[in-house]
Amino acid sequence: MDYVPVYEGEADEPPAANSIKISTEKVQKLGVRTEAAELRALDKQVRAAGRIEIDERRSFAISPKFEGYVERLHVNVTGQPVAKGQPLFEVYSPELVSAQREYTIAAQGVDALKDAGSEARSGMQQLAESSLLRLRNWDISEEQIRALAKSGASKRTLTFRSPVSGVVTEKKALQGMRFMPGDTLYQVADLSSVWVVADVFEQDIAQVRTGAVAKVRINAYPDKVFEGRVTYVYPTLNAETRTVPVRVELANPGQLLKPAMFAQVEVPVGGKGQVVTVPASAVIDSGTRQIVLIAHGEGRFEPRDVKLGGHSESHIEVMDGVKAGEKVVVAANFLIDAESNLKAAVGGFGHSGHGGAPKSGKDDEKPAAAPQAAGHRAEGTVDSVDAKDGTVSLNHGPVASLKWPAMTMEFKVANPSLLQALKPGVKVDVEFVERQPGEWVITSATPAGKAATSTPAANPHAGH
Repeated sequence: MDYVPVYEGEADEPPAANSIKISTEKVQKLGVRTEAAELRALDKQVRAAGRIEIDERRSFAISPKFEGYVERLHVNVTGQPVAKGQPLFEVYSPELVSAQREYTIAAQGVDALKDAGSEARSGMQQLAESSLLRLRNWDISEEQIRALAKSGASKRTLTFRSPVSGVVTEKKALQGMRFMPGDTLYQVADLSSVWVVADVFEQDIAQVRTGAVAKVRINAYPDKVFEGRVTYVYPTLNAETRTVPVRVELANPGQLLKPAMFAQVEVPVGGKGQVVTVPASAVIDSGTRQIVLIAHGEGRFEPRDVKLGGHSESHIEVMDGVKAGEKVVVAANFLIDAESNLKAAVGGFGHSGHGGAPKSGKDDEKPAAAPQAAGHRAEGTVDSVDAKDGTVSLNHGPVASLKWPAMTMEFKVANPSLLQALKPGVKVDVEFVERQPGEWVITSATPAGKAATSTPAANPHAGH
């Protein structure tokens, strides 16, 4: 495909010095489509993978503060739901029996010495209070202490009860086992509310704010969307994954959300008001520079460097290079880049090659040197065609411009219409470019011995 530089005097309004021109017919064949850059507010969704975790504030451990033995289990399976105050297990402890007996004797002594001197009564009262405090420090309930004071008889076993309504998430207690002070025998968690800890990528973390409403989706319930709020952004970053944990709290009616489930989290983040935007497909990103093609009408296109800002799902903010209302190419822009040797044109920005083209045609006027072509030509025989993938296996001869020997290799086609001339067994002349390292794309193909329809016969590379 030949792209002709636009010279001065060809139009009423002089175009940009680096613009290129394509015939209207070829524009239609390529399927070029344009849209106007416009002002809009960019609404973005930050997406992250997460996992369901127990709310740490709703998890409780039952750990006796004295030595003893598990006498009887009332709840004996992990995962069993329990109500607040429900008995979990009973224990026997010689220390506990001694402490109860000590308190009983001290309480009886206080009653017996109520008519005695103040010093004796005060000492017995201190002993009783010390024994009572010891029982309370062992988490003996007030109800049990009152029953002990009333009956005066110490109980052999003590019943431990659930401090909260929830589910038993861990049970280490076994009937008859001995335990030491501080051993965790049960863990009970209230799962009416859970956390989702999402791993947000480093480049998105600045946009996440506490208080934002987050949508949570679970693979187990594809038809349900759970909503919660971002309550905390952790102050640390995982160096291996380059992510920051973000905590989302949400209600868990019916306990559908199970700890350790995977979750997909979406957090909407607001933009900075109305900004100039173009569709994401309009940007050609080489890694070191970003370019959009500005459509000037009548097949004229101007490659222009742009400075990009934020982006949404479909649009990108243009901070510099494009004004609102200018039309940009959003479809087939890569074909224009590849087939028109755009890289050479962009590389010649600021050169006088276009403006110095000959106007009078006199022999004594030397035309400016044309930029070097990025396309290559080869002649060969088509081995096979994969119309679905748009690839062709070609057994071609030597390619002088690349110093290639004859070989068989696979090419892609720039346009599906090129497959009409590429049939197995047919000898063809092809022109191709390197779209990216190791990926070669055929931009024109004709039967061997005939000039390509997209290239003048006298000079195959004219216009490049």
